[in-house]
Amino acid sequence: MAVKIVNLPEIKSLISLKSFNTFKIGGFAQFLTEPSNITELSKVIAWSRKQNIPCHTIGAGSNLLISDNELKGLTICMRKMQGSKIDSKTGIVEALSGESIPHLTRELAKKGLHGLEWAIGIPGTIGGASVMNAGAQGGCIADHLISVKVVSIEKGDLFEIKKNELNYSYRKSILQKEKLIVVSASFHLDPGHDKNKLKKLINDNLFHRLSTQPYQIPSCGSVFQNPLHHKAGKIIEDLGLKGLKKGGAEISSKHANFIVNTENARAQDILDLIKTIQEKVQEKHGFLMHTEVKRLGFEEIS
Repeated sequence: MAVKIVNLPEIKSLISLKSFNTFKIGGFAQFLTEPSNITELSKVIAWSRKQNIPCHTIGAGSNLLISDNELKGLTICMRKMQGSKIDSKTGIVEALSGESIPHLTRELAKKGLHGLEWAIGIPGTIGGASVMNAGAQGGCIADHLISVKVVSIEKGDLFEIKKNELNYSYRKSILQKEKLIVVSASFHLDPGHDKNKLKKLINDNLFHRLSTQPYQIPSCGSVFQNPLHHKAGKIIEDLGLKGLKKGGAEISSKHANFIVNTENARAQDILDLIKTIQEKVQEKHGFLMHTEVKRLGFEEIS
């Protein structure tokens, strides 16, 4: 059902969130909207402030676990805010928040720009990747980021934040705690590279990820951060936990750091498997495995 409000992008009510994340899990959003530009975003933020309801922001939902309960407030999905400006001579790129990472990676290769080939297998958006400092194969978003443009949820103003102000570290930034919505990110990539070699590197990276990780089954990607000098998947596999099931969720038999939704899993099924892994690792190795996946709609756990 859509709420008819003059001069606002469509705001829908009681919309299932299962189609808004790669886990295919989640309850209903009290309100949901998908702005396609900054003007529309500013309007829906102003509406939420006037209604005195909280805002939640999601992108492609590729690193997200959403509660089975109703999500109160306004959920703003940024995946329709797409587009990029690419300068092949200088290597300066600005991409909107909803721009697909795989799509942008291929476009950069066509222009001979080197630096984001590692990102081809990340099924997320530039906004989400900038917030969590997404990374793979030794690379991360912060390596080439210049700055992000954000809109304040509390004030509605648009401003720029330089990389050195974002306090980037392994899968972390200040954007995860501040009430800000990323609308675009700027990067400085290395120009003048052979386009065919970049395309081959991208295809090789993608083949490796598809052959070693369960991308054909709903999941959130890697569940746990890699502990220092260790691989989370190897730790879990060595404990014999591959294939362990809870409800409709399963620790992947292909890659142990993936929990997959095999049959109408609920969020609690995922959380139960996370807890089991953490308890087993704590018992065997004496340290806590911290999660990489973000949660929406319930209390945060480690």
